[in-house]
Amino acid sequence: MPLRTTVIRAFRILAIAEACSWAALLAGMYFKWIAGTTELGVQVAGPVHGALFMAYGLAALMLWRVERWPFRVAALAGFSAVFPFATILFERWAGRRGYLGTALPESTPDRLASSRT
Repeated sequence: MPLRTTVIRAFRILAIAEACSWAALLAGMYFKWIAGTTELGVQVAGPVHGALFMAYGLAALMLWRVERWPFRVAALAGFSAVFPFATILFERWAGRRGYLGTALPESTPDRLASSRT
């Protein structure tokens, strides 16, 4: 599998995993600080989220180089990791705009219909 495809696939997976780790960390913080029952959630989810955060950032930097993203897109990718669940929104946005490989043109269904006749 080419490097470009591998990095795009890893980025998409890491965007979702990073958002899920945010959810686990927020749940752990609830149990630690609000419910006051256990610190186990933070002790487990904290390092996992930290590792996924770093991996997501590394994947974004690799895509900046491989896909030749403009600086603003790379900065937005990094900035999205700071807010809970924003990596999923960025991944969807970048996919629709063609920053994660080639996007299908808006007129694809029209072209397909005209080619069949």
